[in-house]
Amino acid sequence: MTGPRERTRVEHVNTVVVGSGFGGSVAAYRLAEAGQSVVLLERGRPYPPGSFPRTPAQMGKAFWDPGAGLHGLFDVWRFGGFDSVVSSGLGGGSLIYANVLLRKDEKWFVREDPLPGGGYEHWPVTRADLDPHYDAVEKMLGATRYPIDAAPYRSTHKTHAMIQFAERNGLDWQLPPLAVSFAPAQGAEPGMGLPIAEPAYGNIHGVPRRTCRLVGECDIGCNDGAKNSLDHTYISAAAHHGADVRTGCEVRGIAPLPEGGYTVAFVRHDFDGDGAPAPARSLPVHRITCDRLVLGAGAYGTTFLLLRNRAALTGLSPTLGSRFSGNGDLLTFVVPEPGKVSAPLDASFGPVITTAVRVDDAPDGAGRGFYLQDGGYPGFTDWLLQSTDLTGSVFRFGEFVTRWALNVLSRSPQSNVSKEVSRLIGSGALSAGSLPLLGMGRDVPDGRMRLREGMLDIRWSTRTSKEYFRRVRDTMRELSDSLGAGFLDNPIWFFRRVVTVHPLGGAPMGRGDGEGVCDSHGEVFNHPGLFVADGAAMPGPVGANPSLTIAAHADRMAEHILRQPKRRRPAPRRQAQRRQPVPARRSVVIRTPAKAGRSTSLAFTEEMKGFFDFGAADPRTGLDSGKAKDQALMFRLTIATDDVDSFIRVPSHLAEATGYVESDVLGGRLPVQAGWFNLFTAGAAADSRSMRYRLHFADGVGNPLTLSGFKDIRHGSPLRIWPDTSTLYYRVLTGHVDEKNEADAPVVGAGVLRILEADFLRQLTTFRTNGPMALPALTEFGQFFLGQLWSVYGPQFRANALQVATG
Repeated sequence: MTGPRERTRVEHVNTVVVGSGFGGSVAAYRLAEAGQSVVLLERGRPYPPGSFPRTPAQMGKAFWDPGAGLHGLFDVWRFGGFDSVVSSGLGGGSLIYANVLLRKDEKWFVREDPLPGGGYEHWPVTRADLDPHYDAVEKMLGATRYPIDAAPYRSTHKTHAMIQFAERNGLDWQLPPLAVSFAPAQGAEPGMGLPIAEPAYGNIHGVPRRTCRLVGECDIGCNDGAKNSLDHTYISAAAHHGADVRTGCEVRGIAPLPEGGYTVAFVRHDFDGDGAPAPARSLPVHRITCDRLVLGAGAYGTTFLLLRNRAALTGLSPTLGSRFSGNGDLLTFVVPEPGKVSAPLDASFGPVITTAVRVDDAPDGAGRGFYLQDGGYPGFTDWLLQSTDLTGSVFRFGEFVTRWALNVLSRSPQSNVSKEVSRLIGSGALSAGSLPLLGMGRDVPDGRMRLREGMLDIRWSTRTSKEYFRRVRDTMRELSDSLGAGFLDNPIWFFRRVVTVHPLGGAPMGRGDGEGVCDSHGEVFNHPGLFVADGAAMPGPVGANPSLTIAAHADRMAEHILRQPKRRRPAPRRQAQRRQPVPARRSVVIRTPAKAGRSTSLAFTEEMKGFFDFGAADPRTGLDSGKAKDQALMFRLTIATDDVDSFIRVPSHLAEATGYVESDVLGGRLPVQAGWFNLFTAGAAADSRSMRYRLHFADGVGNPLTLSGFKDIRHGSPLRIWPDTSTLYYRVLTGHVDEKNEADAPVVGAGVLRILEADFLRQLTTFRTNGPMALPALTEFGQFFLGQLWSVYGPQFRANALQVATG
C-alpha cells in the first residue's frame, strides 16, 4: 500500500494491474507468485476489520465521489433504466458482496444463442475450461457451505424457509459455498467470534480476524474480518510474493508504447483530505510503464477506461461497449401482512445469503433460468431506523437498506421513489418477520455502453428481458404466499427500473474482433499484452453470482500469460512516440508576417457538424457508420490572420485556427491546442482548389490527436459550390502530426463534417477586421474568395451559358 515503497518504486515493471477486484487481485497474485514484478493500482482505500462505516454520520460519508470530497466504499451509478452500486476499496467488490461462490451452470455456457432483436450470445469458453480454475479459486477463498446442522446455525429460520419452499415446488436447492470463515481453521469446529488462524502469507492489514458472528453485515463490509475477501486472501498473498500494492491510485489514461508495452497515467487521491472536493481531473498525473497491462477495474471501470482511451488504442474492436447485462438482478421483499400468520424469518441472523434455489430455463424457450436467494440485513439497523433524525445521511441509509438488503444505495432525484422508501421504513416492514429476496439469472445482454459528455452512459432496460423478470417475480410471489406473508416490490420497480450489483460486459470475449473485444483468455484483439480480467469480459450473464466465474477467468488468463514465452523488451526508440511539429514551423504557420503598424487583421468563426467512427480510414465510411452509431463530432473555430494582404498574397494562404473540437466518444469538449487553416491552396488538378484544416488537440484523458481535413473544390457545375465549400472530409490521427509525417501516423478514425445553413448565416455575421484599412481589407478578402470560386466553376458556367445562347 502507499508508503515508503512509493519513493523507490520502479518506473517500469513487468505488469501493471488496474483494480483489485476478482479479476485484478487474482491476476496480481498469480503473476507475482511466478516472480514477475507487479504493481497493483487501486483507487480506493484499504478497509481493515473494524474500519467499515456503521454510524449514521459514517454512512453519510460512505460514498465514492472525490469531486464532492467523498472517498467512501460505495460507488453509486445511475443510468436511464437502472441503478447500480459497486465498491471502491482494496478488495473491490469482495468487500460488499454476499460471499457466494457458485459456478456458472454448464448449460448456460451458450453458443449461438439468439437474442431478441437480432444477434446472439456466444461463450467461447466452456465449463470444462474453467473447472480447474474454479477449484483453485474456491480453495484460495476458503469456500465453505453454511453449517446449518450445527448449533447455533440450525436456528437460521430464513434458510429453512427457502429449503421448504424449494422442496414443495420440486426445485433444486443448495447451500452454496461461501467465502466465509465459520471456523478458526480448516477442519476445526465452527464457532462464533473465534480468532482466525493467519495463513502462511500473512495479512496485508496486520489486524486480527474473528469467525462469523451471524450479524448479517456481509454487504456493508465485515468488521470482524470473517469474510475471506480478496484483501485477506489474494491481495495479501500477492503482496507476500512482492507485488507492489498501491491504494488511492486512480488510472485515467492508458496508451501503447512504440517499443511495445503500455504507459499508464494515474492520479493519487488524498484520503487525509476527506471533505475537500478533489475531482480526479484536477490532480497531478503520474505515469508508469509496463510490458503487460491487466485491466480489472470492473465492468464499468474497465469499459470506461477503454472508451476514454480509444483514440490511443487504435484497432479496438467495434464491439467495445456491447453485451452489457445486469446478470438478471432483482430485489423484492417478503413482509409480514396483517391478519396472516407467518413464521418469523429474522433476516438479520446469519450471513446475508445462505441458500440458493435454482429455476431452469423454460422448456419451450419462453423464459430464461435464474437463481432465487435469501437476503439479509444487519441487526444494528433497528437502532438506525428508529432514529428521530430522518434527514440527510439517515434517509440515504434507509434507501440503502431497502434497495439491496443494505447493499445498494441511491441518491435518486425522483422524490416519489424517496417517498415510497420512507413509507416502507416508517411502516416497520423491515422487522424480524421480513426477508429480502434476491433474484439473478439470464437476462438479455443487449445493453450498450458509451460516452456521453465525457461520462459513462448505458442504454439498457428491462424491456427485452420482460419475460425473464416476470418469471422471477412470479416465483418470488409464490414463495411469499407459501410463507403466509405479503409480497413487496422494490419501490423503483414501479418505474420499471432495476438495481444491479453485478454489471457485466462492455469488453466481451469473442472468437474475433468482429464478435468481441478480447479473446477467451482476455487478451485484447490487436493489442498484445493488454488483458481484460474482470466482468467486462463476460459476453453475457453468468446467471449465478458472477464473482467466482470472473475469478476463474482471471486465473485461466494468468496461466495463459505465464505459458507465453518471455518477450524481450527492445531498447527504446530514439524518436518520440507522438510527432510534434518543430516550434519554428509552428511560429511561421500560425501568423502571417506583417509590417508593424500597417497591417489589417481579419477573423471569422466557423461551426461544422457531422459524425465520426473509430477504425474508419475513409471519411465517407466513417460518416455512415458513425451516423448509425450516433457518434457525433463537431468543431467551432475562429479563423484569424494578422495581415489580410499577406494572407492573400502568400500562395499557402495560411491562417490560425483556434477553438474546440467536441465529441462524446473522444471525451467531450476538447480545446484546440494549435490549429492551421489553408484557404484555396492548389489542388491535384490545375482547375481545382483545396481548403485544409489541421487541428492539434487531446482526448478527454490527454492523449494527443490531430484532426486533418480538407474541402475538395473542383471543376464542375456551379450548383456544386455550396456542397463543396461546406463539406469537410477528415481523419483523426494519433499524436500531434504535421503534414510531412501524416502518411505514417496511425489513424484513429474518420468522418465528414458539414456547415448547416443556419450556421452559415451566423458565420457571415462573425467577420471582423481591425486595422487602418478595415473596410478595404474585407472587400479584398471577398474579392479573393469569389475570384477563386470563379476560377474553378466559372468555365463550366460560361460553357453552360454559351450552350443556352446557341440553342
